[in-house]
Amino acid sequence: MAANSGPLPSGPGIPTVPLPPPDTLETKNVVKNRELLYRLMVSQLFYDGNQKQALEVQSVTNPDPPCPPSDRLFNLMMLGLEYEMQRKRKKEGLTASISPDSFLGPGLDLEFETEMHTNAAEPAMYETAYVTSHKGPCRAGAFSPDAQMVATGSQDASIKILDVSRMLAKSAPEAGMESSGPESQGHPVIRTLYDHVEEVTCLEFHPREPILASGSRDYTVKLFDYSKTSVKKAFRTITDADQVKCLSFHPGGDFIVVGTNHSVIRLYDVQTAQAFVCNIPSHQHTSGITTIKYSPDAKVFASGSRDGSIKIWDGVSNRCVNTFIKAHGGAEVCSVTFTRNGKYLLSTGKDSLVKLWELNTSRCLIAYTGAGTTGKQEHKTQAVFNHTEDFVMFPDEATTSLCAWNSRNASRKHLLSLGHNGPVRHISHSPTTAAFLTCSDDFRARFWSRRAPNH
Repeated sequence: MAANSGPLPSGPGIPTVPLPPPDTLETKNVVKNRELLYRLMVSQLFYDGNQKQALEVQSVTNPDPPCPPSDRLFNLMMLGLEYEMQRKRKKEGLTASISPDSFLGPGLDLEFETEMHTNAAEPAMYETAYVTSHKGPCRAGAFSPDAQMVATGSQDASIKILDVSRMLAKSAPEAGMESSGPESQGHPVIRTLYDHVEEVTCLEFHPREPILASGSRDYTVKLFDYSKTSVKKAFRTITDADQVKCLSFHPGGDFIVVGTNHSVIRLYDVQTAQAFVCNIPSHQHTSGITTIKYSPDAKVFASGSRDGSIKIWDGVSNRCVNTFIKAHGGAEVCSVTFTRNGKYLLSTGKDSLVKLWELNTSRCLIAYTGAGTTGKQEHKTQAVFNHTEDFVMFPDEATTSLCAWNSRNASRKHLLSLGHNGPVRHISHSPTTAAFLTCSDDFRARFWSRRAPNH
């Protein structure tokens, strides 16, 4: 296009799109500012000689008065890119002392970006580093906030806690021999917990303390202090009114929100086990809760249900502030998870679709398609982001392969065979490193890692 080459045009012969002076620009008037944006788009298309496209946009946006040809949008874009580059250099200067391996990047933010270049490995580049087995189907898993431990839970009612460093050392004996640290010695399973009497359905580590929370079909939530080497039993048990299906710690760690086969969500005080519920019946789901998750800033939490809806709840008042009805075409909602900035919610349903929702507009921005070639899936599973939020990962039930997409443009990435002999019932990704955990009905949990290349 003409605007992409040569010096930027200027002078009295170049018409401009009238904009309000800076001192009168209403920065919070979204409607008026979008009208200005559309005027700039139409004028730029006319200026570049794209008459047909300009007229099509103009017929949809109905600008008044009509837009003259102008190169102003291109000029503003160049100024904006220059400013963005300056900010990036400044940020890189501030973070130069941070290890590239530990710096997670900005995460997903479609409001201010269109493309991102990442150093994160594609999920298909991961490999199995360790396999642990239960005596029954493995149904739950979790990473600790520092990514140093993982936990697995089974239908056999047992829970295992494994040390990540020891698993990595087992997968690379030569690396383990070079290290004399205790983290590379000994068996990876450092705790085995027996206190439930039925299937363990969900696990989550406390955000600040060495505590693991577990939920079970035995109607209980149990809290284990895994800092004690001899721990077998929970130090606190919270008894609910139905089978526990999901739970999530408040980021501060003082509360835990619990979903069960009942439609009412309960918020518990971790210290006293006192329960709180929303006192407005119309705010509740109409069927059992399948997934629940706090946002990183604790302002809201999200829940999904067999009734097919996703609800957003105020983190203080415990009241529903938004509902996505038939979020997955009426199919059961299987999982919800927030982006780090809290702007977006990633969800899955039994329709085998993965969706990204923008919370401030309540709309589905992106649908990640191509999984579930057989259509509706039988079991619920999760979609997760990788640690940098550059990829979305979802285990396909029919093929036991891992589907992956670019999180921003939904382009499909290579499949990864997960090596399980049964459906993958749970997947969790490390919050800080290139590693994830899969739990399957074949009684096994696999720990996957992207090993750094040797130099």
